[in-house]
Amino acid sequence: MPGKATKRPKYYTPNEVSVHNTLKDLWVSFLGKVYDLTPLCEKNAGDVLLKPIIEAAGKDISHWFDKKTKDIRTHIDPITKCKFYYTPRGRFIHTPPRCPHTDWANDFGRPWWKDESYCIGVLSAVTRRIRIINTLTSQEQAIEVCSEEILSEIQDRYVKYNAHAASYTWKYNGQNLDMEKTLEENGVSDESEEFYKLSMNEEHFLPAIHLYFNDDLTEA
Repeated sequence: MPGKATKRPKYYTPNEVSVHNTLKDLWVSFLGKVYDLTPLCEKNAGDVLLKPIIEAAGKDISHWFDKKTKDIRTHIDPITKCKFYYTPRGRFIHTPPRCPHTDWANDFGRPWWKDESYCIGVLSAVTRRIRIINTLTSQEQAIEVCSEEILSEIQDRYVKYNAHAASYTWKYNGQNLDMEKTLEENGVSDESEEFYKLSMNEEHFLPAIHLYFNDDLTEA
C-alpha cells in the first residue's frame, strides 16, 4: 500500500508573526516555529509572570533557548552555585522560583515552550517578494511569500486579493508553473541578494508571475 502523504506545515513570515502582538492575540516564534500563546494568556490572565511574554509579543525569542536542549537557557548563580533558568527580563509562566515557595503550583504539566499544542506552524527561514499580474484585469500585486512555500500555498495567500485565484493558470516567462513546487523549483530564482550587492532597488526587478483566466487562455 502506498504511504499516506505527509501534511505540509503552515509557513509564516516574521512580518505575519509581528502583527499578533496584543494580550488577546499573542504570537511568538522561537527555534524555527511559530506559537500562538493567546490561550496561555487567557488561562493565566492577571498573573504578573505574564509580563515578559507580553513584552515579547510578535517577536522571535529564540535567544531565550539553548539550541541543543530546546529548553530555556540556564546559568550558574555565583553565590549559591546552583543552576537556574536564565530569565534576564524577569521570571515568566512555568519557570520555578529561585527559592522554594509553597504557593508555586507545579502541576501544570508540560511547560508552554514544550507544549506543541501551541505550535501553529513554521517560521520561514527566508522570505522573498514577487509580483503577481492578473492578465484579465491588468491588476498587479506585490506580496511577500515564504521561500519554502509551494505555488498552491502562495495562491492561498493571493486569494485575499482575488477570490477566484484558483480559476487562473499561473505562468512565469510564458511557462506554466507547477503548483506543487516552490518558486525556486519552478525556475523563479531569488536575486534580491544580488540587487542588494549592486545597490539596486529590488522592488523594480521583482519576478513577475502572470495569471491567465482559464476561460480565456491564449497560446504562450
